[in-house]
Amino acid sequence: MSSSSLSADERTELTSAARTVVGDELRSITYFSEDEVEQLYLRGDLEADADLVGFADTERLGFRSQMAYRNTELGSYQFTIRVFEAGYLTRVIGGDHGTFVTTDAMARDRFEELAAALQGVLEEVDGP
Repeated sequence: MSSSSLSADERTELTSAARTVVGDELRSITYFSEDEVEQLYLRGDLEADADLVGFADTERLGFRSQMAYRNTELGSYQFTIRVFEAGYLTRVIGGDHGTFVTTDAMARDRFEELAAALQGVLEEVDGP
């Protein structure tokens, strides 16, 4: 993992936005760009052994997806939810950077609120 171009305030804002929407179901939040990966939050009861670089490599495909889905009948790309046996991963892209958030099981309607909150912060971050 390389060092982040995020300021301490930007790290706090992203974490706060996710914690506010998700609450205790929040497992982790990770910021990424083409060149960076930084875990911003990891819930205390979890092991810090996830392959963040591997996850980020997969989530970076979203940079190309934004372009591929541009001008479709579906409208603009907003966010991605990945469903796993023990929870969810939500990816939000903002230009050339993004976040992925992992959560425990929670009501699916909260994902839209989570994505909107993170997108708002990412729009204010200059990126790498």
